[in-house]
Amino acid sequence: MTDLASRPRLLLRRLHQVMAGPGSAQERLDKLTTVIAQNMVAEVCSVYLVRAGEILELFATEGLKKEAVHRTRLRFGEGLVGLVAQRVLPLNVQEASTHPRYAYRPETGEENYHSFLGVPIVRHTKVTGVLVVQNVKPREYSAEEEEALLTVAMVLAELVGSGELVDPAEIANGLNQSGLPLTIQGQKMADGIAMGSAVFHEGRVEVTHFVAEDVEVEKARLIDAFETMRQQIDRMIASPEIGTAGEHREILETFKMFAYDRGWQKRIFESVDAGLTAEAAVERVQQQNRRRMASSTDPYLRERLSDLDDLTNRLLRTLAGRMDGQDLHEPSIILARTMGPAELLDYDRTNLAGIILEEGSSTSMWPFWRGPWGFL
Repeated sequence: MTDLASRPRLLLRRLHQVMAGPGSAQERLDKLTTVIAQNMVAEVCSVYLVRAGEILELFATEGLKKEAVHRTRLRFGEGLVGLVAQRVLPLNVQEASTHPRYAYRPETGEENYHSFLGVPIVRHTKVTGVLVVQNVKPREYSAEEEEALLTVAMVLAELVGSGELVDPAEIANGLNQSGLPLTIQGQKMADGIAMGSAVFHEGRVEVTHFVAEDVEVEKARLIDAFETMRQQIDRMIASPEIGTAGEHREILETFKMFAYDRGWQKRIFESVDAGLTAEAAVERVQQQNRRRMASSTDPYLRERLSDLDDLTNRLLRTLAGRMDGQDLHEPSIILARTMGPAELLDYDRTNLAGIILEEGSSTSMWPFWRGPWGFL
């Protein structure tokens, strides 16, 4: 696998050529498994995609028996592939058959392959598939090889997310197959009743181009975006309503510290050097952060993950030229998957009546809800 580590741009460009080339989505996916196997020096490269009901179906392979394609299926949590999808984490195994989750599928002919490296294919924080490489010789893949395959999986997500391979409606219709009402119990941030129109919080900018045409151009875009974003954060903290002291001030100062973190910026630029666009590099680094921090039981680290999500969103919006605040023209309830304190400050408080979050806690929000916003 030394080829991939030394020539990442070449592989990404080759993948891009195949994805943008002629043929059906299935034909292009078949070609991609061959290209990945060759560049990763692997005897096997396979792609499993998510179907309705959290089923993983073998969609393409280089190395396994072709008759297993569209025949082999695994549930989330079943086998090594199912474990990758369930945990949304890479799995690096030197001897696959000895792993307690190993599930043998005779139609694949995989009994001759010992080492296994599987990574999730993620789009919009949701698992859409699993990318796997296997080798005959038992070995543990290096951290560099694992990161390389994760980058490839991110590029593959572009094809998977196009809807040409699996109809998105199939997955959506399979989320609640009972047909019964779905009740979700939440945790309140504050007492009282609020009424207003539902407003969906602008999520992350969708990354549609992953492979850079000109690395230097992408670096220049990143430099400008970092500078613009940091100036925006500086103005926010300097606002008179924030004040000079208090818990909310400390939270924003921590947020600013992350925005100026050289390590975060360095990792993004390194991803551009590997051949990704500025947007894809920002998204790639945040995926790395999520893997490291999302499983933590430490509330502080989980709050910091929310900060990094916010910064990622800001940087992506800046790259896309979407930097304006959020105007509310009537009493409104904000609905969001997650939201950091700084994102709350982007809204005009005059008509902000309440917030509903899918993820996160009230720990970092509380000082703003009762402090500069004056709702409590």
